[in-house]
Amino acid sequence: MAMAAPVCSQFRKLASKLENVCQRCLAYHSTQPRFPVLKLDDTATSMSSSANGDHFKKQEEVFKSALAVAHAGGGAKAMERHTKRNKKLVEDRVKALLDEDTPFLELSPLAGFMMEYGTVPRAGVITGIGQISGKLCMLMANDGALKGGTMFPITVKKQLRAQEIAQQNRLPCIYVVDSGGAFLPLQSDIFPDKNHGGRAFYNEAVMGADGIYQVAVVCGSCTAGGAYVPTMADEAVIVHGTGSVYLGGPPLVKAALGEIVSSEDLGGATVHCKVSGCTDYFAPDENSAFETCRDIVATLNVHPADAQGRLPARLPLYDPAELSSLIPKDQQHTLDMYQVIGRLVDGSAFHEFKRLYGPTLITGFAHLDGYLVGIVGNQGEVTADAAAKGAHFVTMCNERQIPLIFLQNTPPESTESSGEVLGDRLKCQARMMAAVSCCSVPKITVLVGNAVGPTHYLMAGKAMSPNFLFSWPNAVRCADNPDTVKDSIQAGLRASVEDDAKRETLVAKYLDRLAMETTAVFASSRLLDDGVILPQDTRATLSQCLRIVSAYSRPARPAYPVFRM
Repeated sequence: MAMAAPVCSQFRKLASKLENVCQRCLAYHSTQPRFPVLKLDDTATSMSSSANGDHFKKQEEVFKSALAVAHAGGGAKAMERHTKRNKKLVEDRVKALLDEDTPFLELSPLAGFMMEYGTVPRAGVITGIGQISGKLCMLMANDGALKGGTMFPITVKKQLRAQEIAQQNRLPCIYVVDSGGAFLPLQSDIFPDKNHGGRAFYNEAVMGADGIYQVAVVCGSCTAGGAYVPTMADEAVIVHGTGSVYLGGPPLVKAALGEIVSSEDLGGATVHCKVSGCTDYFAPDENSAFETCRDIVATLNVHPADAQGRLPARLPLYDPAELSSLIPKDQQHTLDMYQVIGRLVDGSAFHEFKRLYGPTLITGFAHLDGYLVGIVGNQGEVTADAAAKGAHFVTMCNERQIPLIFLQNTPPESTESSGEVLGDRLKCQARMMAAVSCCSVPKITVLVGNAVGPTHYLMAGKAMSPNFLFSWPNAVRCADNPDTVKDSIQAGLRASVEDDAKRETLVAKYLDRLAMETTAVFASSRLLDDGVILPQDTRATLSQCLRIVSAYSRPARPAYPVFRM
């Protein structure tokens, strides 16, 4: 009997623990969505999967080759010269700023590949979103080892896109400056226009006024217009010995005034921290500068918002690794979008909206990594009914403040023989385009196949200002069906060029150009997207994007223009 009390006591403790576990299980399951699970055809992964996979691998290899060029930067010799000056490589600077073991979403790494003026790896600047002192920030870091951080037209375009994303998502901006200024032979494409270099300073001022913090770390040259980056920031750090800020460097001073002055005396850390006040923090080396920057970010009065309604994540029931083998080798616009959705969303559960109406456009709700999202996906031509459904769904998500994911694979549009049918389609498509344009919730677009013709806009193409837009390596962009464009080119040349040999040469030239300019790598190199991603990485990328767009609150703007009846 002496042992009874301890045994009963232990049993009560164990029973209490089991009861708590059961309560947590009940709470968990009661919050799980009761969305139907997609029942996908298993034969889809085996039919022609080998041929499809082989075709996709060729496109993947082209993408990876271009990515290798981007990661090579200015080359081994340039990197060696750079580090000998006690300067970190740009990748190491980014790493030094980020919280340890946290992901970094790099944007547009292929930008600058095979431009008309030559390849500029990564466009000479790394841009991306990462966590610093527990807060998500937009980073823009010049690659000082690549031609001294010289800025080309594509560099400016990439930085402006990064600022646009930061403004949309209210992300503090961190500028890691190491640039000798503009590439002067191309100054007419960098300096005078609205969306040239000066726009970066405009954005910096407007974001600062809107409470989106701006912080600069000067690690190298900050010359000419670039000198305004730290002087317009909320706070600026400068590295002693390597950091410098001036409108014209020592060579220009000598040419204009005949005076010989060192970079440090003209615009170094001591001058700007002690005399001019253009910078706020003196750092003896880069490590100290980045620690100071991390401390600054810790003082920013921004706090990640709780992801309301976010549930525990669940893996899809179907393997995302199978996605590349599902893309048809020919006629890729026939890709079954249900197969894609089933490999992206939590538990492959999808609550479809208006399944039987306008079935060529899939609309519905799902959870992705626990985040509630609205999904819009192409499953054929965007007919009048499909567009009307799309407009209804987008406005509904906007009212409920649910982020939208567009899975774009637009097919060639058929020609309507009836003016009444055409008019109906145009009005409904215009309604959807207006809804997508004006919705205030985050829009994330993935080009999983074709971006062909005007319906590309309906599906949150670049012109519709999505928060993020990514492409698979097989993505094709063209103003019309590429086959139709080819026929038009050939017909035009037949009518205008009589000489057979000359005509054939021109046909081959234009068709080669068309083939190149419609590829995903070409588009990404010109910043027509925010990066090329592999199909199997899509879920992880979307998860990062959803965390970013959900991090900081934004004002709702549920306003729309007139919708035609």
